[in-house]
Amino acid sequence: MRRGARERVGRVLLAALATAVVVSGLGGCSRHEQRSSRAAASSVQLPTASASTPPPMSRPPPTACDPARAVASWPLTRRAAQLLVVPVADFDVAGAAGPVRAGTGGILFLGTAPAPTDLGKRLSSLVAQAPAGVAPFVMADEEGGGVQRLSGVVQPIPWARQMAASMPPDAVRALAAGAGRQMNAAGVTVDLAPVLDADARPGPNLVNPDGLRSFSGDPELAALYGLAFATGLRDAGVLAVAKHFPGLGGVDANTDVRPAATLPITTLRSGGLTAFQAAVRAGIPAVMVANAWVPGLTRLPASLSSAVVTDLLRRELGFTGLVMTDSLSTTAISSVPAPLSSAAVMAIGAGVDMVLFGSTLTLADRAQLAPGEVERTFGEIVDGIVQAVWSKTLPEARLNAAVTAALAAKGVDPCAGGGGGAGAGGSGAP
Repeated sequence: MRRGARERVGRVLLAALATAVVVSGLGGCSRHEQRSSRAAASSVQLPTASASTPPPMSRPPPTACDPARAVASWPLTRRAAQLLVVPVADFDVAGAAGPVRAGTGGILFLGTAPAPTDLGKRLSSLVAQAPAGVAPFVMADEEGGGVQRLSGVVQPIPWARQMAASMPPDAVRALAAGAGRQMNAAGVTVDLAPVLDADARPGPNLVNPDGLRSFSGDPELAALYGLAFATGLRDAGVLAVAKHFPGLGGVDANTDVRPAATLPITTLRSGGLTAFQAAVRAGIPAVMVANAWVPGLTRLPASLSSAVVTDLLRRELGFTGLVMTDSLSTTAISSVPAPLSSAAVMAIGAGVDMVLFGSTLTLADRAQLAPGEVERTFGEIVDGIVQAVWSKTLPEARLNAAVTAALAAKGVDPCAGGGGGAGAGGSGAP
């Protein structure tokens, strides 16, 4: 793509996040017509943000206190717990009470059961048990189409590819805002969406994890529509998570079932990273890293690789928000090989701030989601992180930085007392 065209697309993307601009002519048009509409839109003088325009997606401003030093006063087990997101099968909210009391950083709904109508009430009782008033994130995959975990409390929405094929970006933003308001009303604070991978192949399936989950095989359209979706979530007060960095478009397998490679890093730099670059420039608050390895950059799964997380995402793209893994309970991770607790330590050491684990919802894996099993796994990972800090395998400064990033994404200021001191950890010292 020529430099001038890339700059025009960038202006349209950034304006979509700062204003409620209607970008017309993209729904139901041919690809040629869509490109022409985007080029025309870039020459229009867009209205400036008003006082009612939601603020950009960004972290709270720094305080005089050093948040990392404030976090360092927490018990080590409490800091480790804050980096974990525990899976909850079929809305068994009560089964997550143990990890929440221990200070887990988040819970993630999985499964196909409809949500209970009183989900908000149940979640309110659950998060009230969090130590020192630092509530966990409540997460769900609410992408659209066949990936919607909140049936019963959130309206059905189309697959991402169907949205991009039939709706203009402002309509996608409005649709996401409506879904986000319903999520917020039910107590769900984070949507693990949008998918920013550029992919036009069939799927999702065992070969291609994306398929219809991708807005488009055109990186520019994937960026335009993905950011419209993210902006709608922000409008509703829900944290959007861009995934799956550095892009699963063209991946040679589904990492849930076997190790997989992304396109080579040179190919990603020439197109596959477009949507993620646009999201970073626009201030996306969180990014999920994939479990595929990146030819030409690393042989490790991306979620465990400092070359991907620290060098590419942080330094090259300039991302300063929250970084989380995709679920580490996948064949792509277990084939490294590494126990789950060791994989979590590797991910945090690579620059990740929050770790997801749990079943991939295959029949063989559903046993992982039994409440007792989840709590046992949670405890093992916490212990593994603590041992890694004690043995200096994981620098304590890296742990503290990750906790600080997780709290910042929640809007919690540890300098204002959030999290408490040495006696605040629900699991006690160390």
